[in-house]
Amino acid sequence: MIRHDTENGSVNVSTNVYTDIAGTAASNCFGVKGMAARSVKDGLYHLLRKESASKGVRVEFHEDGTISIDLHVMVDHGVNLNAVGESIISEVRYVVNSTTGTEVRAVNVFFDSMSV
Repeated sequence: MIRHDTENGSVNVSTNVYTDIAGTAASNCFGVKGMAARSVKDGLYHLLRKESASKGVRVEFHEDGTISIDLHVMVDHGVNLNAVGESIISEVRYVVNSTTGTEVRAVNVFFDSMSV
């Protein structure tokens, strides 16, 4: 949780807010099929439904008030992974910063699966 102090009081932003925002922003990028989660039972990656997009996201808080975000995504077959990755990083960094006011130190994208 990150606390933002203003002259009128303070605002606490929880981890769930960051994971929801980042998961939704990444899912809306071109070429992204959705967020991925690894099944403990069979070890395979599964596509998460839109309402579960935050489960493919991990947020790490730093002492200087910044955050790092790890995203596990599934992409469409035949997309340029470098271009999709850059798009995700840019979009997630912008959306999280503009909606919460929190500086994003790093966005790490993991391509877990490619759908055919």
